[in-house]
Amino acid sequence: MLTKRKSKKKSLDQQLLMDIKKLKHDWETLENIIEHSIEPSEEGLLDLSLAKAKYFYLLREARYRKINALS
Repeated sequence: MLTKRKSKKKSLDQQLLMDIKKLKHDWETLENIIEHSIEPSEEGLLDLSLAKAKYFYLLREARYRKINALS
């Protein structure tokens, strides 16, 4: 029973790390688009702030779970 719980936790931790990497990539892509646009749209700026907020939320969750998300 204990090993099943550990394997489930490890699986969830791996999924969290994958989500963090995906959100970081999305955030950087949106930031690059906004940075290179002449007049960024309101929707683009909202998408950028949403991606940033999601990324930092998942980083806090990783810190709470005591896993290293920045490696």
